[in-house]
Amino acid sequence: MRERFSGVLGTPEAAAALPADMARLQFPAGAVACQAEVGTYQEGGRFYLALGRPRFHDDALEQANTRLGAAAAWAQAFARFGDDAVGQAAGRFCVAMIADDGREAVLATDRFGTWPICYAERDGRLHFSDRADTVPGVERHIAPQSVFEYLFFHMIPAPATIFDGIARLPHGHLLKWQDGKAECRRWWNPQFDEDAAPGFDEARARFLQIVQDGVRREAEGASVGCFLSGGTDSSTVTGMLCKVLGRPARAYSIGFDASGYDEMAYARIAAKRFGAEHREYYVTPADLVDGIPKVAIHYDQPFGNSSALPGWICARRAREDGVERMLAGDGGDELFGGNSRYAKQRVFGWYDEVPGLLRRGLLEPALALPGMDRIPVAKKGVSYVEQARVPMPDRIHMYNMLLRLGMDNVFEPDFLARVDTGRPNVEQRAVWQATNARSHINLMLNYDWKYTLADNDLPKVIGTTQLAGVDVAFPLLSDELADFSTGLPPDWKLKRLTLRWFFKEALRGFLPDEIIAKKKHGFGLPFGVWACQDAGLKALAADALGSFRQRGIVRPGFIDALLTTHLPAHPGYYGEMVWILMMMEFWMRGHSDGVRLD
Repeated sequence: MRERFSGVLGTPEAAAALPADMARLQFPAGAVACQAEVGTYQEGGRFYLALGRPRFHDDALEQANTRLGAAAAWAQAFARFGDDAVGQAAGRFCVAMIADDGREAVLATDRFGTWPICYAERDGRLHFSDRADTVPGVERHIAPQSVFEYLFFHMIPAPATIFDGIARLPHGHLLKWQDGKAECRRWWNPQFDEDAAPGFDEARARFLQIVQDGVRREAEGASVGCFLSGGTDSSTVTGMLCKVLGRPARAYSIGFDASGYDEMAYARIAAKRFGAEHREYYVTPADLVDGIPKVAIHYDQPFGNSSALPGWICARRAREDGVERMLAGDGGDELFGGNSRYAKQRVFGWYDEVPGLLRRGLLEPALALPGMDRIPVAKKGVSYVEQARVPMPDRIHMYNMLLRLGMDNVFEPDFLARVDTGRPNVEQRAVWQATNARSHINLMLNYDWKYTLADNDLPKVIGTTQLAGVDVAFPLLSDELADFSTGLPPDWKLKRLTLRWFFKEALRGFLPDEIIAKKKHGFGLPFGVWACQDAGLKALAADALGSFRQRGIVRPGFIDALLTTHLPAHPGYYGEMVWILMMMEFWMRGHSDGVRLD
């Protein structure tokens, strides 16, 4: 996919690095290029680029947004509020304010980074684009550290990108560029009010109104449909969409003919409850053979979330029906405490409440005795203590596949010598500490707003809908709902071990009971199972990993064992490793021009 905008600032020769087939604006010391969909405005010695559909808190700014467009509204916002203009906007957006001489700029992305900005600094110049693989005027070399972090996280967390020296602006951040130097700073940091004591009935009414308003707003101005997995989030969006439209909404579901993966029965329950116009499709292995290279290449860097494939198939079928915008249910789990690991980590947290003398003087010595790990009941105790003693957030990745398999068994020695295997923990600890949250649940939610939403799930949905040719909106991630969630008592999110207690109780009577009671699943993909059964998919995986084994990253012997021994024995577990290696290989093939591993 092409970039929507790109630019080089700080040099009069900038235009030569930009695409010749895009509209260009030349400055004395810089130039920008953009496609027609990008809003532009020039006033007061400044030039503005705007993407997305921002809303402005200030009435005058919102009026300008409606009458003149987002870029003109941004011009007024920067004139009135300076760099704080970004805090005046809500919704999905990115914006660039550039001085007419090309020597000063502010670039910003929204709260969850849904409109990305990538950039590089070179010799007093700023190079930027909305894609890492199209930042103009710089050589692109693959960074070994980013390869490692991709294989660790199955994506590359911002601010890193796959390319050495090219950064991605993190969610809720802005980049201030002045006098040849760039400063990246956070303009939004959620503030949790853990001492709030709202009444349930009032909070429930407000919650339902915010959700309904968000769905109505996102449904305006386009032919809309929605994803429907059968979970609480997508079912809520489907039900609200039917309500605000006053007619059956088009809801799209994906199924799998594989035991333990198909959730279509729940999607049908939700569709029947709300009277949705339900469109079902069952994914086949042949769909994956066709789609895997297309989806892998589409992203601007390797991306390993396997549910991207069914999401793309779902969005493509909606586009064929004339849908222009899909509403997705992402965000409910991370705002209101719905991921199963929240309860799991609470159980481990209980260990901290055991008196230290009892822990160190009795429990830990007893469980460390020889042979205890061979007694079933004691073995569970050993495992529990082993994990509970690891502080958060390090404990989240204790069962990361690379750690369980052993770095030395997976990676080539030369590659391993070039990366810092401890950096993911350092980065995660910094995120964990950069919040005013005190409760365990809010600490985990704040962590997931970066690592699960901004770096993973949202790029998944945005990327695959772009590939399908449709817009996407996230009504459960509206600024209003996010702010509302930060003022809920922590135990309304995780009540003992009950996940998102408030969310489910607030929707009881609106959602079918079966949906409220079900466990989270989503569009999970039975890739490992099918890769063992289907000849075409097996050949595709073997071809990709056969090439990847030559790249000097992963030991060839590990890849051989992965395909011949591990995958057939445990397809659900090892299929994920095959998937992330395969997606990286196809991405590298598709981006081979001018790109090499440093």
